[in-house]
Amino acid sequence: MGHQRHDIGVVRRIESLDRVLAVFGLSRGGVDFDSLDGQPTHLFFLLVAPGREGSAHLLLLARLSRLLGIDAFRAPLREVGTTDELFRAIEE
Repeated sequence: MGHQRHDIGVVRRIESLDRVLAVFGLSRGGVDFDSLDGQPTHLFFLLVAPGREGSAHLLLLARLSRLLGIDAFRAPLREVGTTDELFRAIEE
């Protein structure tokens, strides 16, 4: 696991791609990942970046980490049901 805090799991892998990709997953019931706070993980992020752009995913990971530290950003993510709702939650 790359990063765990609160009810968030962020996983990162470097692969040979032509751009950075981000994938979001939501577990309403939560998954036990033996987190530091003992709470189940509900939000999952997979960041995949081209091997030649090693820092691109780190910039995205840093921004994502800052945003996920804000309760007002995390809470709506736990309620999304569609891709459109996800994008709206992120934009707000």
